[in-house]
Amino acid sequence: MKTKTILISGASVAGPALAFWLNRYGFQTTIIERAPGIRPGGYAVDFRGAAMEVLVKMGLLDEIRKYETRTGTITIVDKNNKKVASMPEGFTSGELEIMRGDLVNVFYDATKQDVEYIFDDSIISLVQNMDGVEVTFEHHPARHFDLVIGADGLHSNVRKIAFGDEAKFCHDFGLYIAIFTTPNFMNVGMNGLFYSTPGKRVGFFGARQSTEARASFYFASEPLQYDRRDIAQQQQILRYRFTHEQWQVPQLLELMDSAPDFYFDAISQIKMDRWSTGRIALIGDAAHCASPLSGMGTSMAVVGAYILAGELKKANGDYAVAFSRYEDMMRPFVKEGQKLADGGADWFVPTTRLKHWFSQQMWKVLPYSPWKNMMIELPSKIARSVKPENY
Repeated sequence: MKTKTILISGASVAGPALAFWLNRYGFQTTIIERAPGIRPGGYAVDFRGAAMEVLVKMGLLDEIRKYETRTGTITIVDKNNKKVASMPEGFTSGELEIMRGDLVNVFYDATKQDVEYIFDDSIISLVQNMDGVEVTFEHHPARHFDLVIGADGLHSNVRKIAFGDEAKFCHDFGLYIAIFTTPNFMNVGMNGLFYSTPGKRVGFFGARQSTEARASFYFASEPLQYDRRDIAQQQQILRYRFTHEQWQVPQLLELMDSAPDFYFDAISQIKMDRWSTGRIALIGDAAHCASPLSGMGTSMAVVGAYILAGELKKANGDYAVAFSRYEDMMRPFVKEGQKLADGGADWFVPTTRLKHWFSQQMWKVLPYSPWKNMMIELPSKIARSVKPENY
């Protein structure tokens, strides 16, 4: 085997999924993660099509099903909590839905005995040579690896070092999102509520068998300048944007201070002409973030991890061949998955009163229109379009 040692940056979904397969195929894998541990929280993620097949191959489907959190009915409400419209049970849940934090824990538990994890550290530089990649870290001593894989998300550090500034690849939708855990004080069970005004949307969804809930905030905005590691600053931005909103917004903002987790970011996509350069490659959101509006990011990450590891095995570690095959197989899937988000920002968070009114009318008629079936079936069709080999 020409390639033996592989460093993966990122311990969320794509990184541990890739490490799972690489370890099975005999590669020595190390995962480095900037956070001090596995990151909790996050929104519900779902699986469809080929991603379900990969979970079966991993032998983890039954374990993941233990944490399944299928969303029930989603009701659109006004400021007085009166129903405006509703979407049927399972409308957004795919074939299998789980909270992101629970999924990450399952992947971590499945890999922690055989994969070296390094937390609370980050890559400073990557220098390629004929024999591999010399990697320097913020805290740990420099090391040599045969390959480096960036699985470090939308704001990938590996991508920035190896491919250039994020601005070259990032396509913003003009929206921001915040998510945090709250008590299920509205007693919605496993159902969900959405309240909106022009340029803003707030959600409240039951989680973990209705023992808690997730609050989600979306708002339209020009690009904001803020520190991505300063949670207090991000929460202040959210308060400023929503301070005069009605419904349950004031109580949710109050609960935000005691939330055990908090996620805040722009809603964006990553589009690149290539996902590898020499011995360095990207996977998951680092390579092709589809945004939460597509609902395909987790499936693409898990399928991509399976294909990349399988192609490295098939090529006996010949990374140039493996990287090329990985891209060839994933490109059509990614292209169609990203298309699902086209126009999504304008209907999900309409920015004018007129657009907001039309949006509310659309939600009212959606359950009775053929669009409903199309919106359910199209993501599944795309998820089945990629046909990974049996490695």
